[in-house]
Amino acid sequence: MGAYILRRLLLVIPTLIGIMIINFALIQFVPGGPIEQIIAQLEGQGDVFEGISGGGSEIGGANDGNGYVGGQGLPPEFIAELEREFGFDKPPLERFLNMMWNYVRLDFGESWFRKISVFGLVMEKMPVSITLGLWSTLIAYMVSIPLGIKKAVRDGTPFDTWTSGAIIVGYAIPGFLFAILLIVVFAGGSYWRLFPLRGLTSANFEDLSLIGKVLDYLWHITLPVLASTISAFATLTLLTKNSFLDEIKKQYVITAKAKGLSEKAVLYGHVFRNAMLIVISGFPALFIGVFFGGSLIIETLFSLDGLGRLGFEAAVARDYPVVFGTLFAFSLIGLVVGILTDLTYVFIDPRIDFEARG
Repeated sequence: MGAYILRRLLLVIPTLIGIMIINFALIQFVPGGPIEQIIAQLEGQGDVFEGISGGGSEIGGANDGNGYVGGQGLPPEFIAELEREFGFDKPPLERFLNMMWNYVRLDFGESWFRKISVFGLVMEKMPVSITLGLWSTLIAYMVSIPLGIKKAVRDGTPFDTWTSGAIIVGYAIPGFLFAILLIVVFAGGSYWRLFPLRGLTSANFEDLSLIGKVLDYLWHITLPVLASTISAFATLTLLTKNSFLDEIKKQYVITAKAKGLSEKAVLYGHVFRNAMLIVISGFPALFIGVFFGGSLIIETLFSLDGLGRLGFEAAVARDYPVVFGTLFAFSLIGLVVGILTDLTYVFIDPRIDFEARG
């Protein structure tokens, strides 16, 4: 097992480099880079570059042909200085190698427009994403696995039919639409004001007792977590049901029942371990999806300042240190979580031997 883990860890390196190369190459063809955005904002602001342009007019003075920089375009010297400041005076290959060398040393740089380190920025937004990702994943598994098992045991019954209809309807409703429905009904939109509309905590959070802080936190996250989780129920529940149905029909289950074991003993002593393998395999995708990028609209609707909004705003503003720094960190975490999933397989079913695959 140790050799397998070592091979997987070594495979992380070329995979991570490949992800960064592809995204870095794609960025080179995206129009409207940071310099273009700064130029677009500054052109036409009159006296902003009087010192650079050499114009002699005062603020609010007459336009003598030299004072209005926007009409003339920005000085080439200023644009060249911007390129040096952002590092665009170097060839793309050199910029990529410098960036990867910094990342290897865990130096993710500083945001170009927020003037804060990328690491500090991610840590600042992390609590929101941890809340949505962790709670949504846990609730989805806590509800879907028992429900899927019960549907498998009662396959074809009215219970199976109406629960299937309910979860399919839930899957068909987009998360953002369900979030709007929750806001309208429960957050003071048109009916009841039972839950807050924004933030993770109340304004007086620091003044509350420990129990009060926990209750306040749970009160704030209820609606966002429900909106983030709704679409995961269908996939996990049906996956669990189908996995259990496949195992229940196998010969070893028939043999166990013939030996006089109870249905519960067969289900949880034999079937559960085998059927849960395919369900566990979906954990990384679900967690990483909600944790890193699937909550942008949810965060926006509930005014939560998390990693989803951070990534979107950085991409729009062409804040490349934030874009690539978070991409590197999130890709690395995603690859490591995949290895942890394999270890979970072995924990649930010790008969699995990844070493033999080599």
